[in-house]
Amino acid sequence: MSWFSNLFFGTGIAHSIFVLAIAIAAGIFLGSKLKFKGITLGITWILFCAIACSHFGMTLDPLVESFAKDLGLILFVYSIGLQVGPSFFSSFGKGGLNLNLLAAGIVLLSCVTAYIIHLLSGVDIATMTGVLFGAVTNTPGLGAAQQTYQDLTGVANPDIASGYAMAYPLGVVGIIFSLLALRWIFRIKMDKEEEQVKAEKGEEHPIVHFDVELMNPQVDGIRVRDLSLLTHVTLVVSRILDKDGNEFMPDADTILHVGDKVRFVGDQINERTILLLGPKTEIEWEEKEKNIHLVNRHIIVTKPKINGKRIMDLKIREAFQITITRVRRAGIELLATPELRLQMGDRLTVVGENEAVDKVAKAFGNSSKKLDAPNLASLFFGIVLGVTLGSLPIALPGLSQPFKLGLAGGSLIVAILIGAFGPKYHLVTYTTTSANLMIREIGIALFLASVGFGAGKTFVPTLLGGGYVWIGYGVLITLLPLLIIGIIARKGLKLDYFTLMGLIAGSTTDPPALAYATSQSSQNDRAAVAYSTVYPLTMFLRVLTGQLMILFFL
Repeated sequence: MSWFSNLFFGTGIAHSIFVLAIAIAAGIFLGSKLKFKGITLGITWILFCAIACSHFGMTLDPLVESFAKDLGLILFVYSIGLQVGPSFFSSFGKGGLNLNLLAAGIVLLSCVTAYIIHLLSGVDIATMTGVLFGAVTNTPGLGAAQQTYQDLTGVANPDIASGYAMAYPLGVVGIIFSLLALRWIFRIKMDKEEEQVKAEKGEEHPIVHFDVELMNPQVDGIRVRDLSLLTHVTLVVSRILDKDGNEFMPDADTILHVGDKVRFVGDQINERTILLLGPKTEIEWEEKEKNIHLVNRHIIVTKPKINGKRIMDLKIREAFQITITRVRRAGIELLATPELRLQMGDRLTVVGENEAVDKVAKAFGNSSKKLDAPNLASLFFGIVLGVTLGSLPIALPGLSQPFKLGLAGGSLIVAILIGAFGPKYHLVTYTTTSANLMIREIGIALFLASVGFGAGKTFVPTLLGGGYVWIGYGVLITLLPLLIIGIIARKGLKLDYFTLMGLIAGSTTDPPALAYATSQSSQNDRAAVAYSTVYPLTMFLRVLTGQLMILFFL
């Protein structure tokens, strides 16, 4: 039975793969089963299972450990970058700037808190950096800190992972506790908060359609494309019923006349606009549609040649006599303005005659099966660029040797840029949610298991030798920044509680906190919106600060 014993306690590639799989499988199982009032450590159980395996004598081949850790980190960070890239820069608009500034404040305060504790306690900065990222439950920051330390010193430091492991459990609990503490501090009543959100939501203007009879003489004779110059509001003209009773879909050069009845699609109903153009009216378009066979249909963009092209460049109206009224992307509904660039996976709402819509569907692909195939070319091309950027030496004042973004920083930046600007240059970056999640989960599983095996031999001795104090330090790093910024956001900026919960969950990139926040209300999605708004910048800042903490204070 020596062969069986060698699988657990031997050496070699087969042994390393075997024990990696044991730690990952056990961690995933525990993460799905062990919960306390809905709170779970999730996939982080892989780290603790790997530490336990290592403590009891299971080891990894050093080369396998290094390869699995680096490959896992790259896959994890790159998939995150692709996910957040399309919304990274747009997250700073429409009120997102204030939320991102608050999130950046939380990131900065957590680093400051960790550095002050380092000065007062004497705990070395590398270990304190691990405690920091355990306290804020951010694994990419841990990876960036570990790699930067190894680049600077030439050796790995297991105390970084040990500090992370000790602070992480109470980090998850502490984030949710901060939400409860803020609720108690401000005496928040959930029913009143719901009513306030509903009242505010009533003032918001989603994308809607409305019919107007043109009565303003200034409209007579102008082209559809010039209508926005008169109204100062972005509107899409879906169809026109002229004064002679003819219904048709206009193009940008269609001339408008007094007496025309027009269906607009816009992101707001502006009373001033309606009064300027003419009175609102109700038209029985369904009757008309039966006569000329107009249909509304959803079409999915699945042809790579459409990726990155602006709607105006496709000449849809001229070629097919159909109108694109709305675009749904990643769960967000967008107005189909002429300047909007289409991406693979966009779901378009089009209006036109049935035969014309069929032709457009063929031209755009409209094959959901094509979206199921993973786009590996852009994935590995991006990784090539990410590793190249991460390996590029950058001279910074005050440092004795050049600074490198590292595998995590380089891959994250490249993925964000490709996700944001790839479609503009016809680079297909679309991956299905399930494919992106699979790549991400495989990456983080390999990374956490490798880190756990590396830290397992010293974890228990470190804990018994005084490392348990790091748990208390982690609690301070978790709570102080969240409570300080939470009070400022609520008292100074008057954020509603649901947005505040999403802000805190997003600034710690903590899914359990988001799950708790969304469970508090089924009536609105403000927590999820706030989380997705601050998540991209926060993830970038966590990776960056993980490197800077080591570079400047080691």
